[in-house]
Amino acid sequence: MANHLSAQAFAFMLVVCRCAAAVMLLPALGESDPPPMIRAGIAFALAVLLTPAISGDLPPMPQNFLKLAGLIAGELLAGGVLGWLARLVALALSAAGQIMSLATGHSSVLQPDPMLGAQSSALGRMFSLAAPVVILSTGLYTLPLTALAGSYHVFPAGGMVPPGDLAETALRAVAASFSLSLRLASPFLVISLLWQTGLGLLSRLVPHIQVYFAAMPAQLLGGLLLLALLGGSIVAAWSSATQDAFSALP
Repeated sequence: MANHLSAQAFAFMLVVCRCAAAVMLLPALGESDPPPMIRAGIAFALAVLLTPAISGDLPPMPQNFLKLAGLIAGELLAGGVLGWLARLVALALSAAGQIMSLATGHSSVLQPDPMLGAQSSALGRMFSLAAPVVILSTGLYTLPLTALAGSYHVFPAGGMVPPGDLAETALRAVAASFSLSLRLASPFLVISLLWQTGLGLLSRLVPHIQVYFAAMPAQLLGGLLLLALLGGSIVAAWSSATQDAFSALP
């Protein structure tokens, strides 16, 4: 009985390592705003649910300390990779908000925000808060959890993640995240380009006009109106892309 309990405790520890690394990075479940005890409780609950189902596929406890450390490191890496891939999709919405804020004049190095700081903007913060709300309200959080349960078939416990495949997957995920953020912010970028081109022509035609101070109020108001018109469509498009990306998690 003692040997059986020891084996079950070791299996549970391995599952906790992968679940904890994934929950730390998963969108909605691993946000930094809730207390750490909540994230730890989620990881513990997932491990309780997964251990009975996959305990037969887990390796026995090694007697060598180096092998034990390698097992733990492999589990942490596998869970971290899965959580990071899902997090990149959620960051696309926040990055799109930053691009929109810059295009509409709500973010400027000359006018730092005293509340959010010079490197952040109100629109970016709004969309970063909208991402976990949408994920939790639409049930998208179940897809990464399903991938976490199935990751033991892709990355078996006791084996290391192939570095070549990991590098290729990371590059593709980062490129897809940036591409998604640019596509979400594309209406603001196009209108901003036309607006700045018109202001440049106006400054050449009428040099004595202070174009920046004359056009900034209209740019801010136009950006807010465009956000009111397209905000719902942007979030819906991101939600659809997030569902496809979560469904393709390894």
